[in-house]
Amino acid sequence: MDNLKSKKQLVHVKHEFEPVYDENSDILILGTFPSVKSREQNFYYGHPQNRFWKVISGLFKEEIPKTIDEKKTLLLKHRIAIWDVVSECDIYGSSDSSITNVVPAKLSIILDHAPVRKIFANGSKAYELYMKYTYSLVNRDIVKLPSTSPANAVYNIERLMEEWKKITK
Repeated sequence: MDNLKSKKQLVHVKHEFEPVYDENSDILILGTFPSVKSREQNFYYGHPQNRFWKVISGLFKEEIPKTIDEKKTLLLKHRIAIWDVVSECDIYGSSDSSITNVVPAKLSIILDHAPVRKIFANGSKAYELYMKYTYSLVNRDIVKLPSTSPANAVYNIERLMEEWKKITK
């Protein structure tokens, strides 16, 4: 194998799709940055092994959404907004740990137009990036939840659901 191809290379990527929210959204869930699969699908949590949609639908006893429209409908029905902390960055593939040269998302786009009462981070990296780049700009606390990523194998679906119940309170 060619040594150049085997070396990890950071690529500068911009977030290409809009946040999901409306004038009733009172919960905001923030990820870090879209995975390669999510970028290919042009929507959040697109990797088939990511448990986000299974967790959200399970919490509200709804069918797991398949289409982007069904996903948006599920979120908005339950007053949930989603977006990512990072608007653009250098990243290798889908590796959150490789994220550098961060441009934070302008959360005021949501916070100025929706009655968000609680903000949740989908995983430690989203929490860390929010605290580093965004907290001082918005002065809003964030609750760290375990990541729904398949890389977070420590949490099975039952454990995730138990922790994620916090968004329903």
